Amino acid sequence: MSKLNALPACPLWLYKLLPFLRWWPMVDRTTTRADLTAGLTGALIVLPQGVAFATIAGLPPEYGLYAAMVPAVIAALFGSSWHLVSGPTTAISIAVFASVSPFAEPGSQHFIGMVLTLTFFTGVFQLILGLARMGALVNFISHTVVIGFTAGAAMLIAGSQIRNFFGVDIPRGTPFFDTLKLFALHIDNINPYVASVAALTLLSGILVKKFIPKLPYMIVAMIIGSLAALLLNDFFGGLAQTGIKTIGALPAHLPPFSHPDFSLDAIRHMIFPALVVTMLALTEAVSIARSVAVKSEQRIDGNQEFIGQGLSNFIGSFFSGYASSGSFNRSGVNYASGAKTPLAAVFASIFLLVVLLLVAPLAAYLPNAAMAGLLFLVAWGLIDFHHIIAIAKASRAESVILWVTLIGTLINLEKGIFFGILLSLMFYLYRTSRPQVQAVVPDPEPDSYHYIDAAGHPECPQLKMVRINGSIFFGAVDHVQQSLHEIGEHDPQQKHVLIVASGVNFIDIAGAEMLAQEARRREKIGGGLYFYRIKESVCGTLRKGPYIRDVGDENIFPTKSRPIETIYTRLDVAICRNCRARIFKECQTALPDGSPRA
Repeated sequence: MSKLNALPACPLWLYKLLPFLRWWPMVDRTTTRADLTAGLTGALIVLPQGVAFATIAGLPPEYGLYAAMVPAVIAALFGSSWHLVSGPTTAISIAVFASVSPFAEPGSQHFIGMVLTLTFFTGVFQLILGLARMGALVNFISHTVVIGFTAGAAMLIAGSQIRNFFGVDIPRGTPFFDTLKLFALHIDNINPYVASVAALTLLSGILVKKFIPKLPYMIVAMIIGSLAALLLNDFFGGLAQTGIKTIGALPAHLPPFSHPDFSLDAIRHMIFPALVVTMLALTEAVSIARSVAVKSEQRIDGNQEFIGQGLSNFIGSFFSGYASSGSFNRSGVNYASGAKTPLAAVFASIFLLVVLLLVAPLAAYLPNAAMAGLLFLVAWGLIDFHHIIAIAKASRAESVILWVTLIGTLINLEKGIFFGILLSLMFYLYRTSRPQVQAVVPDPEPDSYHYIDAAGHPECPQLKMVRINGSIFFGAVDHVQQSLHEIGEHDPQQKHVLIVASGVNFIDIAGAEMLAQEARRREKIGGGLYFYRIKESVCGTLRKGPYIRDVGDENIFPTKSRPIETIYTRLDVAICRNCRARIFKECQTALPDGSPRA
């Protein structure tokens, strides 16, 4: 970093326009060597993943590799993270398939054109959000929604591969629950040769991942599955007898230029799904970038990450790349492999192209059943059983959100995640609209300024003390007002109310108006409304409007003051004379008017 600081600084606008200028001075022989090593590792990892993800998305296998080339380079140069690697991901792939398959036959030119349209608009929306500095939007997608959506997407992946795993005749693109129904009807027609290859691939992937974690389990499993298919075809009469179909040779060339389908029909169908993919992709990218940044101690700029992801999808749509986002596996491996700068992602794309040129013909030996076995393994790994169980134990509301999102995703992927987000926001608003109004009494400890829970302690018959924990905004006004009114209904003598306001972080106009109204009401009945430890920002809202006239500056008591000393003098002497609670030290020796107790 000292080398970076030694160079002349660029204008701030230039850093924003070309963010790679921030880290470019760090590049030297040492960092380049480390980035080359990390790039080669990343290229080997994305090769089987790219093919698998393209299969999930309903695209020809090579499109998964195209999505890991140009988009990855653009995202690395224009994003803020030094270790985030973009490319095809599982969740985005299943979202692409679910969004486009109802309108076009998967794998067809029409399908590919609409996928590129979806990618183009995803990039446009991401760019708009980034330029508008709306990076905080991803914070409104709760962790529970992401877990539910990911689990639902995993089940959709497994459902889409049932036909290839078992060799049964189920039309491509069949909805999840219809797929299960058709599989149950065709269970007697399972192809044992196809199922054997898929099961062997799945089993070998599980064993390698568990017992030999240093080996790339996906590549090993693909090789084992391919060899098993070759042996079965040799021993049992070939494809006509076994029915073991292969993916076919991949085209060995650069990502071809492409153009999205800009017909009105395609735009009309892809606009809404593009919004879903936008939020999903940004959530993935920013959350992964932040998780890696925790280890690398780098600060992530969410808005710049939005711009980088937007440019990668916008430009990628013209280079045959479908919607991409940050890849957790590739980003984690990139950091663990010692990457120093985003050049590692650039090198990974170059190495991937070289590897593709060398091994593309070998894809002719890769069985569809082996890919299905790998995707079953991917799907299982996506389901976060640990957090699902934890959510079920911790919160009934969060459990409802999780299952609504999961089941909604299985029925309709785009609407499923939106229903989950909407429901989580509704629960949040419900909780915040009912802030806790807790009865308290002064701490009996000598010299203490605190107030404690009133449960099990006597209370003053004239002064009710409550602590409000939560903001007083338009949604919470009714609940707070009702709670304050119930004080008088429960005990009409409690005309005075002291609010311990340390837990109130925000108040809006509706809240200020309600408090002013309550102050006027209590004054009319011979009491008062008082505030202790109210935050300056909250008090500022009362002072900016006419509300402070009703509340009264004299009724606002700062931290480490003794509000009881002032309020006690305003209490009814007759009631105090016969009171036996005497919870204030002021009660012990004198009445509110100053006369001594009998």
